[in-house]
Amino acid sequence: MTRVVLAPDGFKGSIAAADVAAALADGWRTVDPSVEILARGMADGGEGTLEAFAAAIPDSTRMPVTVTGPHGRPVAASWLLLPATAEAPDGTAVVELASTSGIELLGSGLLPLDAHTVGFGEAIAAALDHGVLEKPVSRLVLGIGSSSSTDGGTGMLTALGARFTDAAGTTIPLGARGLDTVAAADLSALRPLPAKGVLVLSDVTNPLLGTFGSAAVFGPQKGLGEAAVLRADAGLARLARLLPADPRTPGAGAAGGVGFGLLSWGARIVPGAAEVAELVDLRGALAAASVVVTGEGSFDGQSAAGKAPTHVAALAAEAAVPVALVAGRIAPDADTSAFAASVSLTELAGSRAAAIADPARWLREAGAALARTLA
Repeated sequence: MTRVVLAPDGFKGSIAAADVAAALADGWRTVDPSVEILARGMADGGEGTLEAFAAAIPDSTRMPVTVTGPHGRPVAASWLLLPATAEAPDGTAVVELASTSGIELLGSGLLPLDAHTVGFGEAIAAALDHGVLEKPVSRLVLGIGSSSSTDGGTGMLTALGARFTDAAGTTIPLGARGLDTVAAADLSALRPLPAKGVLVLSDVTNPLLGTFGSAAVFGPQKGLGEAAVLRADAGLARLARLLPADPRTPGAGAAGGVGFGLLSWGARIVPGAAEVAELVDLRGALAAASVVVTGEGSFDGQSAAGKAPTHVAALAAEAAVPVALVAGRIAPDADTSAFAASVSLTELAGSRAAAIADPARWLREAGAALARTLA
């Protein structure tokens, strides 16, 4: 009997990882009804991280929370409570930036200087407060991809008890705009970390500042023009002089500098895809697999740098299991040499627009195509 492990990331802005896996499974079964399928939805810290954990870990519990969105309006979100383990005897809380302060929440109305991360901090605080009211959670796992802002994590830290002021002692505005005048940081009321600490899941290793820093690399996709990039980088440099973390630390520039803010709180940044794979026991799933299928929305030249499909392919190689790739789009600069087969939904559907309009349909087609190729 063929045993297929489905370990896709979500297709950003289109379809969640669990739904990707379900559609691939449906398509595969049209060719091989007897196939045994095991879903292990992946994520790298961005959009879909909560869904990946919820689908893979039995007895996890969604905890609803209303937070202040990056635009200043209320957003209905949730964090996830994972059951106790030997490493976290009182459970783990998973909080996702994408669903609380993420760029998708802004729609087409980007706020390059004013979007902030207060909501992410409020969700973290809610997870910590749950521990105060019941049994304290042992650990936080924070996914920080898909940020909408370049505030250096000041909004998040403010929600956790920090205070950032200008030279006159006045609280600075939220967002990157506030970094123009930040002159002091008071961390004396900052919430303590849980007993087993805080793991930060990130898919980037950029430092906070400079040519490869947060503002320069990621600012333009959040609406920062050339002058605003320089302005935001200067503001982040002012913040870096006030907080204890090293701005050169890999990942400090993740999520508009949220990585730096979390390092200053005492958190530890880890590669998101690798940590998710560990927590959902992807290695265990691969032990008896015939083939593994992974994927993401756009597979391109940057996918080798910490993205989920590349990590899944590496684990499959260790286990000597063939691996296939499904992506909404496979870019010309993408290296697909690690995959026994690859399928582009754009090519199947005939256009990017058609693939995006009905991704589940084309994922079913991709599953059937892979079954015919690999079964």
